[in-house]
Parts: sequence; structure tokens; C-alpha cells
Amino acid sequence: DPLTTTVAYAYTVDETIDASGYVVRSEQVLEDNDSGLLRLARVEGERISVGGTVASVYADQASLDLQSRIDALEARIEQLEYVQSASLSYEASAKLDSQITQDLLAVRAALASGRLDTVESRGSELRALVMKRDYTYSGDDLDGQLESLRQELKDLRRQAAGSARRISAPVSGLYSAVVDGYETVLTPESIQELTPSQLSAVRADSTVRSHVGKLILGDSWYYAAALRTGEIKDIQEAGSVSLRFSKDVARDLDVTVQSVGWEENGRSVVVFQGKYDLAQLTLLRQQSAEVILNTMSGIRVPQEALRVVPRTVTDEDGRETEVQTTGVYCVVGVTAVFKPVEVLYSGEGFVLLRSASTRAGRILRSGDEVIVTARDLYDGKVIRE
Repeated sequence: DPLTTTVAYAYTVDETIDASGYVVRSEQVLEDNDSGLLRLARVEGERISVGGTVASVYADQASLDLQSRIDALEARIEQLEYVQSASLSYEASAKLDSQITQDLLAVRAALASGRLDTVESRGSELRALVMKRDYTYSGDDLDGQLESLRQELKDLRRQAAGSARRISAPVSGLYSAVVDGYETVLTPESIQELTPSQLSAVRADSTVRSHVGKLILGDSWYYAAALRTGEIKDIQEAGSVSLRFSKDVARDLDVTVQSVGWEENGRSVVVFQGKYDLAQLTLLRQQSAEVILNTMSGIRVPQEALRVVPRTVTDEDGRETEVQTTGVYCVVGVTAVFKPVEVLYSGEGFVLLRSASTRAGRILRSGDEVIVTARDLYDGKVIRE
């Protein structure tokens, strides 16, 4: 006594550098010359081909309301046609139940992340699935309903003919509804030669506006941030790095260093390039991030549990040498067993370890009971009755 122990457990540590900068993409703002009521036809991050419909412009509210009625009828007919054609077996019902559960989870995740555009689209899908499932219970005669709805839809389409103007995509790309004024200020070409002072002085162009939105071209995105010379050296030595944005992105993104700008007062602008997940980054602009240089995984124990003890080692010639060995004592049965380790990382109050022994009973594993404090410890000491 006093004897205190704790449980060792697997842990991962990231070596990171804090950064603050801008997400940059190749973007084309869509023209917004049409007067009238605008109705977008695309969701955030959706890919559009050349000539694809981006939005429709209606002359008045009556025309827009008419189109809303057409959309509702089309959705209702699609739902009833599904019920009519699908086998109302247990398998079909179970499949619908699974889809409804998935959509509920997707709506919840979108709400938690603040993606209301996703909530709207997922909510529409969820309502349609619930209606399909409801009809599998009711078993109503659908032929008469479908015939009536199809005739009503035909009449409404005749009334709506020519009431809307279509806005199409001049090039292919990912759609984004948000135009923030940085589209012409920050481009993949302009950020290559920026100094830290120029990057901090960047301001949005208030003259760049569009209610229609913009198209994001290509597959690459960039992140420009001013970093210290020492940090840049660490990044270059690390080779491959990842970015962890502070919000809106759920996972780390692999990037490469595309360029390092001119040095100014011990800092330079570093441009990172990414080639994946562009559809998830359409709403990001000025962002804080962590540059992940290295990720280490090992077994975490308190720093006080680490001990250096002399051990006798016998070489091939039979000669004995005393060496200092780093390790931890673990409770095995009623005795203390010394397990040699290699220190991978030292943090605040803890160390990350890897076992340095291959002998059975000497390998440190996650879940081992590690001795933190005790008096007169030695290998094999009985510590419990």
C-alpha cells in the first residue's frame, strides 16, 4: 500500500497543426436576368450535365401554384403505381420498412448537422414511402383512383403549357445555391501567388450576385491557409497529410500540398489540393481546420505508471549485461509482472505505448490492469492475498 491500478486501453493520437483559411473551387455564377418567381430544380451538391434544368421561372404565383399541384399529383400517382405493381408480400413490406427507417435516420442526421436542404429532400422521400406503406395495409382498389388522377394531371399539364421559362446549365458541374461573392476573388489560379497579408485582406465582391446559384467545375478543391515556416517544414516532411475541418464534414480528407507561396514575416500561404468529396464541400468557404501530419495508435496508460528498471540481458556468447528497460507493471493473478514497452507518444498526463516484448505473458495488451502507484515493486512480487 498504497496500491492504485488502472485499465490500459487502445487509443489514437493525431499530430496536428491548426490552420485558418479558405476553401477554393473553380466556380461559375449562373446568370440571373429573368424576372418572375424562381423555383430551383436541383439540390445542393447535385451534379448537372450540360443543358440540364437548373431552375424554372414562373410569371406569377398562380403559375407556380399550378406547377406545385402537378408535382404533388405526379408523386401521388407514382406512389399508387408502386403499390399496384409491387407484390404485397412480407418481403415487399419489410423492404419498405427498412427504407423508411433509413430515411428517418438520414433526416435526423441532416437536422443535427444543420443541412436543411437535405432535410427537405429526405422529408419528401419519407412521406412518399410512408404513403406506399399505408396502402399496403389498406388494400384499397387503386384502379379508379389512378384513372382519375391521371386525367386530372393531363388537364393541369395542358393549363400549365408555356407558363414557365427554363434556366439550363451552360456547362456540366456540381450545383450550389449559395453565391457568396468569393467566386471571382478566390480562384485556383489566383491563390497560387498570394502572400499571407493578401490572403488576410481578401474580401467578397458584393457585385457578384445570383438567386439562381452557381456551378462548381471540375473535381478538385483547394484550401489556402497562411502557416509558419516551421509548420510548413513539418508538413513537407510528413509527405501525405489530411485535413479535418471544424464543421460540416464528418471525416478527415486526404490532401496534397500543391504550392507554397512567398515567405512574409516568417509565414507563407500553403495551398492544399483535394480530389474527393467535392459534393460535401459546396457550402464551405472560410474555415478553421487541423492539418493532420501523423496518426499513432497504441495503448494508453497514465504517465506515472511508466517505469525504468535495470534488467540483466544475456547475449549469444553467454555474457550478461545490465540494461535500463522501460516498461509497466501489470497485475497478473496476484503478482506484479513487468512488461517492456516502447513509448510512441507523450501527452498531458499520459503516454502511448507499444509492447516491446514477444514473450508470452510479457506482451502489453489493451485491457491489462496496470499498476500506477505502489511501493517496492519488482517482477513477481505478490501484491494481493
